[in-house]
Amino acid sequence: MGKKGKKEKKGRGAEKTAAKMEKKVSKRSRKEEEDLEALIAHFQTLDAKKTQVTETPSSPPTPRLNASLSAHPEKDELILFGGEYFNGQKTFMYNELYVYSIRKDTWTKVDIPGPPPRRCAHQAVVVPQSGGQLWVFGGEFASPDGEQFYHYKDLWVLHLATKTWEQIRSTGGPSGRSGHRMVAWKRQLILFGGFHESTRDYIYYSDVYTFSLDTFQWSKLSPSGPGPTPRSGCLMAVTPQGSIAIYGGYSKQKIKKDVDKGTQHSDMFLLKPEEGREGKWTWARINPSGVKPTPRSGFSVALAPNHQILVFGGVCDEEEEESLEGSFFSDLYIYDPARSRWFAAQLKGPKSEKKKRRRGKVEEHEGATEEESGGTGAPEPLEVIKEVVAEDGTVITIKQVLAPSGLPVRPPPKAEDSALEASSTGQEPCPRSNAMLAVKHGLLYVYGGMFEAGDRQVTLSDLYCLDLHKMEEWKTLVEMDPKSQEWLEETDSEEDSSSDEEGAERGDEDQEEDSTEDSAEEGAGWKDPQHPEVAPGEQYEEYLSRTEQYWLKLARNHMGPDAKEKKVLKVAHAMAKAFIDDAGQDMARAQH
Repeated sequence: MGKKGKKEKKGRGAEKTAAKMEKKVSKRSRKEEEDLEALIAHFQTLDAKKTQVTETPSSPPTPRLNASLSAHPEKDELILFGGEYFNGQKTFMYNELYVYSIRKDTWTKVDIPGPPPRRCAHQAVVVPQSGGQLWVFGGEFASPDGEQFYHYKDLWVLHLATKTWEQIRSTGGPSGRSGHRMVAWKRQLILFGGFHESTRDYIYYSDVYTFSLDTFQWSKLSPSGPGPTPRSGCLMAVTPQGSIAIYGGYSKQKIKKDVDKGTQHSDMFLLKPEEGREGKWTWARINPSGVKPTPRSGFSVALAPNHQILVFGGVCDEEEEESLEGSFFSDLYIYDPARSRWFAAQLKGPKSEKKKRRRGKVEEHEGATEEESGGTGAPEPLEVIKEVVAEDGTVITIKQVLAPSGLPVRPPPKAEDSALEASSTGQEPCPRSNAMLAVKHGLLYVYGGMFEAGDRQVTLSDLYCLDLHKMEEWKTLVEMDPKSQEWLEETDSEEDSSSDEEGAERGDEDQEEDSTEDSAEEGAGWKDPQHPEVAPGEQYEEYLSRTEQYWLKLARNHMGPDAKEKKVLKVAHAMAKAFIDDAGQDMARAQH
């Protein structure tokens, strides 16, 4: 009795601490989020000029990470939304929508009126209702200098049949966050974890919410039993038995002033619905057998056709007090929920190589243990080094570690283990984290992500495909384009560090091949009759006094009737300032 009471008291104490921390983070981040709201509203004025759906054949999307890649439930298509890109000086955020046709091997950029604001690290879930729907929750918007963050708590649905975006306004949902995970379970969306960060504080979550696709209502769950500690970026997937698996993830905590310690979790849980008790769930910790992924964060997750769960890539950070180094991965792991077992996926290689492999001395190694096969007599893994020269002349070195020819990394799998097991040969995606994954018709697609080369962050735009039935080799659909690898050194000069609004706004035009057309289109948005024109030589104060009511109305429309007047005024002034600055730059460009 005493022990139980002590445990309950301890649990309540942890909840109080988390609540206090959230309040502290919320208070400190409110100011910077208000500043970013003005920038977000500014971009929404650009989006507002789109009044009809346009579908434009496109080259592959520009490099990005932390976007979402989803398989269309009815068509042979993949849907890419959002994401971010960092070029060494500025962070660019996206709310673009691209569709990849699997049959035609072509990309289409789809512009739909009233899209969600730009974001990354959100979650997108596809459901088959009404011809297919793509549900998007949360994510973050970063300032161009990467120093401030706005965490969304909005919920959107893209109606795939009619190509329309709709924002769903429902109270009682999760607080603003990114790095959370969300899955479709029966006729509900279930959301877990994530984090919220400001310039001075952060908090990680372990809460669980459900959203009913019938009533459009949020509910917070209180599962019984010890569950996962707060984390973001974990695995979350529905098992064939109707439970929800949670694995791994990342969190950090302060160990002393200005020093944080990151944790790469490797524990695993099942969130189970209680029989006969609707809305009641329970946590159960599990310890699967087999070979689980090595410690990492930033891995990507997808579901195979046989309900096995795929984990690809990621990064293992080695943290010192003053430095952070990461080892990136390109390996593929499989979790089989039916047997609660992990496997390291190995590729069979092209058919033409099978005979060579049979002639090799594989027999000698059959039945060897993992320790034996890693002994002194075993051949060393092959390290392949590929150099790519970027447009600015920088040489990017990509290292890939392949298994020695003719030898599996681990003992050959038994026949009953998995059709997905077999050793990696041929061309494959380079090591990366935060890539986008999707499965359609038994094919696994990997797009983009990032890795680090020294102090440089390389953001990828390549696309690979792996047949999960054959498990022979990766197929390259889009190669990494060296010309897309821009990297600018950090600088404090005024010339290079132009205004936040300009930096973020140029995210699209700097990155797209048809940047000239996009730039003209965005410029036209500012000359649109809907905005009051700036008189020649007119200063900001004069312009604002003449047009303030217009900008107040515009800000009020964007922020909704519940927004505080003081906040609306601040956003209105920021929008007016952004507009007049841009108009001034247009005039200067015209004179030159």
